[in-house]
Amino acid sequence: MKANHESIFFNAQHSPLGAFASFTLGYPGANGGFGLELGKPADQNIYIGCSSLDGGHYELLPFYAGSDNERQRYVQSGGEAEAESAILKAFPLDAITRDYKAATDVWRAGDLSFRILTQIQPVPDPELAEAEELKAALVPAVWAELTLDNTSGDKARTIFFGYQGNDPYSNMRRIDDTMTAGYIGVGQGLRTAIVTENKETYSSLGFDMESILKPRSKAHHTFGLGSCGALLTEVPAGEKVTVRYAICFYQAGIVTSGLQGSYYYSKLFDSIESVARYALERFDSVLAASGQLEDEMDEVGLSEDQKFLIRHSVHSYYGSTELLDVQGKPVWIVNEGEYRMINTLDLTVDQLFFEMKMNPWTVRNVLDLFAERYSYTDEVQEYGSLRKYEGGISFTHDMGVANVFSRPQYSAYEISEIEDCFSYMTQEQLTNWLLCALIYAEKTQDRAWLASKMPLIKSCFTSMLNRDHHQAEQRDGLMDLESSRTNGGAEITTYDSLDVSLGQSRRNIYIASKCWAVYVLLAHRFEEEGEAELAGLAAEQACRCASTVASGVEKDGTIPAILDGKSVSRIIPAVEGLVYPYAAGLFDVYGKESPYAGYLSALKKHLENILVPGICLFSDGGWQLSSTSINSWSSKIYLNQYVARKVLGVIQPEQHTAADHAHVSWLKDPQNAYWAWSDQTHEGIVKGSRYYPRGVTSILWLDERNKK
Repeated sequence: MKANHESIFFNAQHSPLGAFASFTLGYPGANGGFGLELGKPADQNIYIGCSSLDGGHYELLPFYAGSDNERQRYVQSGGEAEAESAILKAFPLDAITRDYKAATDVWRAGDLSFRILTQIQPVPDPELAEAEELKAALVPAVWAELTLDNTSGDKARTIFFGYQGNDPYSNMRRIDDTMTAGYIGVGQGLRTAIVTENKETYSSLGFDMESILKPRSKAHHTFGLGSCGALLTEVPAGEKVTVRYAICFYQAGIVTSGLQGSYYYSKLFDSIESVARYALERFDSVLAASGQLEDEMDEVGLSEDQKFLIRHSVHSYYGSTELLDVQGKPVWIVNEGEYRMINTLDLTVDQLFFEMKMNPWTVRNVLDLFAERYSYTDEVQEYGSLRKYEGGISFTHDMGVANVFSRPQYSAYEISEIEDCFSYMTQEQLTNWLLCALIYAEKTQDRAWLASKMPLIKSCFTSMLNRDHHQAEQRDGLMDLESSRTNGGAEITTYDSLDVSLGQSRRNIYIASKCWAVYVLLAHRFEEEGEAELAGLAAEQACRCASTVASGVEKDGTIPAILDGKSVSRIIPAVEGLVYPYAAGLFDVYGKESPYAGYLSALKKHLENILVPGICLFSDGGWQLSSTSINSWSSKIYLNQYVARKVLGVIQPEQHTAADHAHVSWLKDPQNAYWAWSDQTHEGIVKGSRYYPRGVTSILWLDERNKK
């Protein structure tokens, strides 16, 4: 495994809230840029630089590559408009530094610096918030500053920020032409733009950056052809100048099908020009708030590696967020990274902790849409048998893909008659919806919502029981029956591309841990609601589940991944479900007098025995979720690290330090760094789930105060 832990050249997403947009920067070459509704970087040339001290050339940050000169489409080869000799020179990589934080990303080279600001704040509930509060949170922009210290220079120098658009449907344009006096900008069509209020800045278009920088009269800067645009500012000799920019996105009108929705921000801003004006007004307030998450991480005492993992995952999470207006109602979406699936429920349950911290209303919003449009009722059957029994309600894997909402009661992902990737996740999604609903209700005390959902929660409980066994006396707390929707296939889990150790749902101890958590939370909720009989039945199921798993302990102190008498795999996520009652504040569940004490003790010993090299640790110290697969998910690792340290007290500081170091190295590896934060790796090399939002499970670490 090749890794470079100290590398600064990795892409990071800088994204507005709810805009499904990203200004991505950090991987050398034309590998970043202005992405709107993409599952990857925009792959544009980004030009950030200045004229050299001697005035002989231009020095740039290395985020561009050579491009074919468009001029040749208009003139004959050999004409006077032949491409000029290259005058652009990238700063040497070893001459560049980077200071990457949660809300700021600062690049420095020589006497030039470039700072990007990203707004990290709660999303206010659109049904309750004032318009101004919504505008401040949802403005589809990020911010930047370009500074040149020319105090030692003896001649004026030019600084510039621009990009080469690659949208085939719209040309680059000067935003000056459509804004009031005092605003200068360039953009592509109506969708992306860079705008400033700096009075010394001027805009220019051209076939390439060389032609824009070539000395010429001001009349040439209004040239309308070419795919390159930039903002240029002269810095006098002996002065230090900073130019502030708004990096803006905008998409008007209906943007989704199935359910017709428009971006919520389009109710607040009528154009990219209005976005730019407002964003520039907000610069100081965004800058003032930029250190809040950093302060919180410092207060907790997280290591630098842990801080990096939180920062990087939050950046990528925001890049996948989308807030729609659907017939006057807000619809919150987290798109699934490179796959762009809409509100994948097995991501929703992992992003739950971040959203409960920042904006709990989004959890309720997603749960409601699943309940109203993406729930279904099935039957159940034993694996390999055609005989069917009563099943119950469950929920789809997702709500569609790439701004196309799927038809009611069906996801874009799930199909029948198979036993691996793309099969149904009926049991897991049932637990996921319940876990989100029960934790939301417990933490917010939203009594009106809970009252409206109690009939559904009771139906979900019945569905849980029926998937254990159709005969009550044979229930043991685990999932034994397949959904009839598989039609002869078999249910899978969120670990869909892994082997059966984590890919198979039936009698899987990972799924069992989530079932246990559901039963514990249901027992508590039913008791709170005065439903004594249901509370007792749920508690009984929790005890059955705990007893069944604990009875599976083998002589070496570990528990097989599948309780079928055949499995040789050992898995870390056997403990994953322990996070949910803990997150709900049900701490008595974990006490020595708890009816689950034996289960918790067995899981603790299991984890201690498998967190060793050759079983569930890679050679670099990174966590291997399954002993029989090199396929690991970083988001799940972060969650299980929290369970190990905070819930079970499996504290081995040196081991956790080595693991965090390894997990940072995975993301920074040159083979992975283009994709910003990615989830699924094979021995540290990204193989899927790129550009992904789920890493915000790391936010749980902020609850580990004084753990050291």
